[in-house]
Amino acid sequence: MPLSSTSPEPSTPPKRVLITGGAGFIGSHLVDQSLKAGHQVVVIDNCSTGSASNLAHHGDRVRFIQNSLSDGLEQIAADEPFDLIYHLAAAVGVDLVLKDPIGSIRTNIQQTDAILEYARNNGAPPTFIASSSEVYGKPGVSVFSEEDDSIYGPTSISRWSYAHAKAIDEYLALAYTAQHGLPVVVARFFNTVGPRQLGSYGMVLPRFVQAALSNHPLRVFGDGQQSRCFCDVRDVVAVLPRLMACTDAYGKVMNIGSDRSISIQELAKLVIAVTGSESTIEHVEYSDAYPAGFEDLRHRKPDLTRVRSYVSFDYNYTLEQTIGDMAELLRADAGIESGAV
Repeated sequence: MPLSSTSPEPSTPPKRVLITGGAGFIGSHLVDQSLKAGHQVVVIDNCSTGSASNLAHHGDRVRFIQNSLSDGLEQIAADEPFDLIYHLAAAVGVDLVLKDPIGSIRTNIQQTDAILEYARNNGAPPTFIASSSEVYGKPGVSVFSEEDDSIYGPTSISRWSYAHAKAIDEYLALAYTAQHGLPVVVARFFNTVGPRQLGSYGMVLPRFVQAALSNHPLRVFGDGQQSRCFCDVRDVVAVLPRLMACTDAYGKVMNIGSDRSISIQELAKLVIAVTGSESTIEHVEYSDAYPAGFEDLRHRKPDLTRVRSYVSFDYNYTLEQTIGDMAELLRADAGIESGAV
């Protein structure tokens, strides 16, 4: 039976852990947590969207292989089996997907296939596959549950290629469980945010924080009444080891995120308030920000019933604290004194 929401944190001996995409935003926080737990960590990342600087504070405590996933796996000796694999390497962000749909499709599908085949042939350790709420497409509901139908727009709109690619990743993962007995957990992330996240690939919160710190207008697309749920990356990575320690979760797809909604307009106001910025809010038509035919969802909120039926999962970070921590790190990187805007 699944664990109750009050199940204690699993206590496990140190493990050898492979984290793909470990120099990225979510991956680097997972590296932090894994090292804190005493694990031995190997990271493979080509730094196409991640950065080696995200791991620099660990020094030689992390074996960092800066390479493509397929080539990086060849650099790992056959006699170095892993106890746990987290696959977070992916092409991410709306802007990146729209600018390079071919590369994004190839990256997301081929890398996932490569890591699943590697896991199957190298001891079949529990393997985590990161997916996305984009897999739901536009289902016509505001609260998304794992067994909901996925409804996509036409293939002529490249925006949907990311959703299709991540759905293929999920099919592959679940097929490896069904056909080969590989213990896999798939998680659909919903708007994970926090320190080290970049606005370069279209992520709204770091884009807002960066603008606020420069007193530039915060660009809100459309009327700003579309809503999202934002979950701090540190809360997200905290739940992943619990899922991987729960054998009943193998072969399952889980929503991971916050179920507390906020409109993008209110988010912009909150960022201005938390940072003490003099920024204004500027509304931008979608047609001026994205290619013709781009579709956005009015509301996106995860149903967290399933994940909470298997492991404990709640939030330790408020959105205000997340914004403050993001701003503090960006100020430090820019050499700006704390409290200054």
